[in-house]
Amino acid sequence: MPELARYFDHAATTVMRKEVVDAMAAYLVEDFGNPGSLHQFGMRAKEALEVARTAIAETIGARGKELIFTGSGTEADNLAVLGAARRLRRLGKGSHVVTSAVEHPAVREACRALEREGFRVTYVPVDEAGRVNPQDVKKSIEPDTVLVSVMHANNVVGTIQPVTEIGRFLREKGILFHCDAVQSYGKIPVDVKQMQVDLLTINAHKIGGPKGVAALYVRKGVRLDPIVYGGGQERGLRPATPNVAGIVGFAKAARLAIADLQQERQRLERLRARLIGRLTATIPGCKINGDPSDCLPTHVNISIDRIEGQALMLELDRLGFATSSGSACSSTDHEPSYVLLAMGKSREVALESLRITMGRTTTEQSVDELAASLEQIAKTWRAAISVPGV
Repeated sequence: MPELARYFDHAATTVMRKEVVDAMAAYLVEDFGNPGSLHQFGMRAKEALEVARTAIAETIGARGKELIFTGSGTEADNLAVLGAARRLRRLGKGSHVVTSAVEHPAVREACRALEREGFRVTYVPVDEAGRVNPQDVKKSIEPDTVLVSVMHANNVVGTIQPVTEIGRFLREKGILFHCDAVQSYGKIPVDVKQMQVDLLTINAHKIGGPKGVAALYVRKGVRLDPIVYGGGQERGLRPATPNVAGIVGFAKAARLAIADLQQERQRLERLRARLIGRLTATIPGCKINGDPSDCLPTHVNISIDRIEGQALMLELDRLGFATSSGSACSSTDHEPSYVLLAMGKSREVALESLRITMGRTTTEQSVDELAASLEQIAKTWRAAISVPGV
């Protein structure tokens, strides 16, 4: 088995914590009932479901009744964007949506689907660090704007967005605000009241929980149209039998992540600074993509002149390191990252990018080993492709 300390792709997914696996076990074998059933098996599952709902909601400053469980962050994003926009247009409120040019595909593609349905979508640009200017959001608002969706922190470069300023403005205007907090949740504080969001997406498998479980915060009083039809589970917004074991695991992972947040954030910030300092000092032509300071403590995105990111990733994999040349959701696509292009990077620089993301299993030693390996790869490849006199 590969060494976990050499796993530098925590933005894609994380290893489940042992405590999470242990918490889930009973609901896989013993308390396996359907929470919609009225017998004792179902009632035990129902109780576990609601305890978990409250526990997770509390970690973002919400109430249990404001949380809808889904099968993925993508589903939660789709429910927020499609469910809110379609309902408000149906009620005659408008058909204009605003989002950023660097959103996760779950939001980006949902907005494209809305465009095919006749909605108008404004894609607000970002600066060279990948940050949205709140003034640009304000300028994009029109009389028929019904929804704005801006992520909390970017999944590719880690830049943190000024969501609180955006949220405050939109609340005053009475316009719904959705925020994808999948990457930030459990790494930096996420508080729905402080951020003044109406809808917020979080996910279990980015914080040491199981895959296939996520949640959408829906502020009290906000109404959505369902995007899936069936029974009445999750207030009719996610009609399917809930994944009770996964949700219990989500709650356990959430409790652990929030309890460790400050200490782990400080540790990862030190490791991030150590890695960036070494890479920029020892590898000529190594550039950091994204904001150097106002960034998730987990993310380092680099570009090295004349070396493709995907080739770097494959060479590092041969040495036992797991990294990424982009979002895991587009890992089969060798096109340059649209996030980096939106930041004003050239196609060449975007293709040279490598995403390194750290987490609980990352150590100082593994950071140093990764830096040394990247330095050696860069030297070897530069020597191989160098042209005399150039």
